[in-house]
Amino acid sequence: MKAMSRILIFLAAVNLAAGPVEYEINGRSYEGHYVSPSEGAPLVLLIHDWDGVTDYEIRRANMLAEKGYAVFAADLFGKGVRPAEMADRRKLTGELYANREKMRALMIGALDAARAQGANADNAVAMGYCFGGSCVLELARSGSPLKGFVSFHGGLETPEGQDYSQTKGKLLVLHGAADENITMDHFAALAKELEHAGVPNEMISYGGAPHAFTVFGSDRYREDADKNSWVRFLQFLAGTLTP
Repeated sequence: MKAMSRILIFLAAVNLAAGPVEYEINGRSYEGHYVSPSEGAPLVLLIHDWDGVTDYEIRRANMLAEKGYAVFAADLFGKGVRPAEMADRRKLTGELYANREKMRALMIGALDAARAQGANADNAVAMGYCFGGSCVLELARSGSPLKGFVSFHGGLETPEGQDYSQTKGKLLVLHGAADENITMDHFAALAKELEHAGVPNEMISYGGAPHAFTVFGSDRYREDADKNSWVRFLQFLAGTLTP
């Protein structure tokens, strides 16, 4: 009851509209989460990690709403699909990595769902964690008109046949230098790609930070890297979106 009281107090303090949102893409049901502190607030499209929309994404969404941003946490797996087993997570993400058109369609559909909630999708940035960070870079390569794209410890490799020639917004890449899954070689290769394409970008690596360094309570969590990357992210939002 105490935890619920704190949530209710928080919602009332910022005049928050928040809750799950069911929507449909190509005949299938999805369930994201929308939170907005005020009508017309700048929008952040949040793409989840490989376990789907969980309490982690909702916590991050509330942290952003407290700073004045509307957030739509998109669902890329389907309503009720929140994989707990590693094999299921690999299967679901692998299917989307193998079908980039579907991945893009799911993010575009989530933006449409956010618009239906009254979100200002013309003043928006996409961000994601791990798998979600990879998806956000896919959205950037697609030529999406969003103002910015932010990856937290996401996959950085560009699929064969793709490039950043159509990218319209700015990129912010926040990466752990001790990440053994996505290495500093990947980091450097992406920096070269973005420079070659003339895409405005900022790429920051955090020494000693492993993969998934922002995940609260995990053995990979690194408080300094998490807090510093969050501060830079908020600065990026303030400099990219119209208040």
